[in-house]
Amino acid sequence: MQFKPVPEPPADRTLLATVRRALPATAGAVDDCCQRLVDETPLETRETAATWLTFLRALEVASEEPAGFRRRDASSGTESDTPDDRDREELGRAFRERVYGAETVLTVLERADGPRTVEEVVDAVREQRRADDRTRPSRATEHRRERIERLLGWAVMFDLAERDGAGYRSIRASET
Repeated sequence: MQFKPVPEPPADRTLLATVRRALPATAGAVDDCCQRLVDETPLETRETAATWLTFLRALEVASEEPAGFRRRDASSGTESDTPDDRDREELGRAFRERVYGAETVLTVLERADGPRTVEEVVDAVREQRRADDRTRPSRATEHRRERIERLLGWAVMFDLAERDGAGYRSIRASET
């Protein structure tokens, strides 16, 4: 299963850990998870909190159960302010596999012969979708661009890509 909502990436991994810690350890322990996230984190609106909850489910950091949402413990067994290397690898894997569009964006970067701007990634994603014959009526180009820019920001956050000047480059491509 893939998830579409992608929140604005934070400046560093601290917010991810803060939001993770704000989730209840037991489903049903909190009547309103969105409000709890607004109250206990820098997230300002219920809509933003709902986007984060869905994104955290995609990253396998949160679970939705019949009684409500709950925190899934970090694989490292710690609740530190920044994920350790193993946790980052698992977050990166889940991001790539479970967030809609992440695999496509990362593949564009991996196939590139150098850094790509957001606009170049948007164009390559559009061309790949046409080639895959999965073209549907698309939303506004600006919405697509903003989403791809958020995906690129999270790819950097999870050490799957890096900023290179005005563009982005795959970490895999730079390692080879």
